Amino acid sequence: MVSIRLKVGPKGQIVIPKVFREAYGIKEGKEVIIEPTERGLVIRAPVDAEKLMEKLRERRKRMKGRGVRAKLGDLRSVDLEDEFDEGVP
Repeated sequence: MVSIRLKVGPKGQIVIPKVFREAYGIKEGKEVIIEPTERGLVIRAPVDAEKLMEKLRERRKRMKGRGVRAKLGDLRSVDLEDEFDEGVP
């Protein structure tokens, strides 16, 4: 894992390096998600709703015909954002 040390500005601001912004699709004026964890803060781009829907459609096609029927509560323990972060480096 790569780590970069950043300085915090007077208003608590940090600048996300360009290489990371490009890699994770973080663009000027767009939102990011900040999540507190036991090890510190996680900054990430929000999930694109269209991409998520397309992945759900693809997954549905793959699952069709397998005889797998979803039941109420099956996804209770699944974090869908983690489930579909397969392509994120």
